[in-house]
This record gives sequence, C-alpha cells and structure tokens, in this order.
Amino acid sequence: VQLQASGGGLVQAGGSLRLSCAASARTSSNNAVGWFRRAPGKEREFVGAISWNGGVTDYANFAKGRFTISRDRAKNTVNLQMDSLKPEDTAVYYCAVGRGSVISYTEKGYQYWGQGTQVTVSS
Repeated sequence: VQLQASGGGLVQAGGSLRLSCAASARTSSNNAVGWFRRAPGKEREFVGAISWNGGVTDYANFAKGRFTISRDRAKNTVNLQMDSLKPEDTAVYYCAVGRGSVISYTEKGYQYWGQGTQVTVSS
C-alpha cells in the first residue's frame, strides 16, 4: 500500500487547510487511518484517526474542535480538515494506515506511512 498525502502549504493564523491522503490499494479501506505530525525539534505525535467505516473518529486534545477527519471509501481517500490554525500547528503531517479496523493512538498501531506534507502557519 502506498500513501500520498497532499494539501499542505503556507497559511496565516486563523486560516484553514484541507489535507488529503490517497491510498494505492483497496486494502486500506478495511483499516483505520490516522494522521500524525512532527514539528521541528519534536517527536511525531498523534493528531487524529478514523475507523475503517468512518463511524468513529477521535482526536488529540489540541485538535478537538478545530480538526475534522473524514473518509471517502469509494475514492479510497481520507481527509483532514484543519480550521482555526495556529503557528504551533506548523509541522509535517503524515497519514498512516492502521494494522486493524479500529483507531490506534500510537505509531505502533500503523503499518503504512505516507511521505508527509508540510504545513506552515504564520503569525
């Protein structure tokens, strides 16, 4: 399975971005998909995830109320809508396919990773 994350860019604080994660194989449609991010000088951290059927989502505290994950199983894509962005959201954002159908909150719960897309939020 190959993942392609896109949609990153430069945005002013308070703005929005929509990231997309496209998977190359149908295998991922039966698995949870997660988003992680790595800010400069920090470890990669969990942002949010969605279950295989889209029925369950969960987010890190910093993302709740601002970020929304959705999936289009027909197109085999998962989107991360980010609103009210802050400079501290600046990071490389990664999508990943889970090892199972339920959400995992750690990197160990994911088996395939995209290459990442840069998000930069200016103040």
